[in-house]
Amino acid sequence: MNIHQIVSEEQWIASRRALLAKEKQLTRQRDELARQRRDLPWVRVEQDYTFDSPQGEVTLADLFGGRSQLIVYHFMFGPDWKEGCPSCSFVCDHLDGTLPHLAARDVSLVMISRAPLTKIQAFQKRMGWRLPWVSSAGSDFNYDYHVSFAPDQRVDGKVDYNYTTQAFPSDEAPGASVFYKDPVTGEIFHTYSVYSRGLDQLIGTYTLLDLVPNGRDEDNLNFGMEWVRHHDRYNGGGFADPDKPYWPKVESTAPVAKGQSTCGCGKDMH
Repeated sequence: MNIHQIVSEEQWIASRRALLAKEKQLTRQRDELARQRRDLPWVRVEQDYTFDSPQGEVTLADLFGGRSQLIVYHFMFGPDWKEGCPSCSFVCDHLDGTLPHLAARDVSLVMISRAPLTKIQAFQKRMGWRLPWVSSAGSDFNYDYHVSFAPDQRVDGKVDYNYTTQAFPSDEAPGASVFYKDPVTGEIFHTYSVYSRGLDQLIGTYTLLDLVPNGRDEDNLNFGMEWVRHHDRYNGGGFADPDKPYWPKVESTAPVAKGQSTCGCGKDMH
């Protein structure tokens, strides 16, 4: 924790007002960025994707649940993994309570992973989430939206992730994609996808940590999310499969660059 100057209440108010002006400027910039995001062009989804769900086989159109807008969280959970990614679990802990509020604004939210449905359901029960979660096993969906990487999609160890070719330590990656379904024609359009540190905006805990004196307190960690655990494992529990790609062993004593994560969830998106 940094050493801070101790001042009078009047001096503190003056400093706080100066910072408030910057905060308001950032809010206006964020609003403008959101407007530009909504103005992005769309891409028609031509592929007929199907998924394994508790209700049986469903299509991408079914995932809208009668609404016109759909958010998909691409949850890192590979077919041979024993449990879902801790960092993706950290994200989804913040999403579960949003379902009724999103539904009131004509939005559905679904998680999609390549793990088989039986593994997904067991892990979902353990985490206590209500979020709809389907399996894309046997589908090209994850590959087409650049959150899973087949061997032939790796060139010199690099993959197409976050709109650039980069090295990535896992065959699974985190992200979120947004779709719109035309209420009249039923056509589906891909409107937006975000990856890596762009997902920070989904994490309410980070918003709260940014308010406190120590902040996220991640500077001296090997990678940004090294401290994150499944919410039922903060009392000393390990991981079911710590050697899986989303949690690789650190081969060097040199720390990963600030803002990065070996599982990819915290890698700098810029």
